Amino acid sequence: MSIVVIGGHSRNVGKTSVVAGLISALREFDWTAVKITQYGHGICSADGEACDCATGDHSWAISEEHDRSGESDTSRFLVAGAVRAFWVRTEQGRLAEAIPSLRHRIEGSRNVIVESNSVLKFLRPDLYLTVLDPATEDFKNSAREFLDQASAVILHASGGDITWRDVSLKPVAERPVFRIAPPPYVTPEVAEFVGRRLREQLADRSILRTDS
Repeated sequence: MSIVVIGGHSRNVGKTSVVAGLISALREFDWTAVKITQYGHGICSADGEACDCATGDHSWAISEEHDRSGESDTSRFLVAGAVRAFWVRTEQGRLAEAIPSLRHRIEGSRNVIVESNSVLKFLRPDLYLTVLDPATEDFKNSAREFLDQASAVILHASGGDITWRDVSLKPVAERPVFRIAPPPYVTPEVAEFVGRRLREQLADRSILRTDS
């Protein structure tokens, strides 16, 4: 099983669209898709009020998506071609509690694609792509923390200068950068990069099994 993580520096920079785009472009990988949402302390809520992500009487919840209307993010994953899709909701800072159950849910999957930054604290992906949009000033602490782990950058070609305060892009200075002008969010170059890297890793694993 290969794991791909798609993160980004803020909300509404296209993380969900990148996940759906990769699923559609690389259907042969039989994806299980996961969206992770943390709520509370104003997170996932424009006005700081309780949002639809809140689980009520639990600190976390995992639900499997079955609707194919395309109205929710996880539904979009199924429409794009995912074999299964899950929505993980946790209170801010309580993601660790949901990880054992998530591991159980994705066990046996051929390949997994996850929309999250914070999951990198608990899973070691085969690829991590981060989505950056210079037109959005906010830069999440989780995106900053894991920037040096990015395998590649998907950069909005907005035409503006990158002027994030106290954020250094040196950790990704030598990484591939794929410029996008949405829509689409996944260019042929992005899909080729992800597909090639996963096929290379699959081939390496096959060689290791043969040698052993």
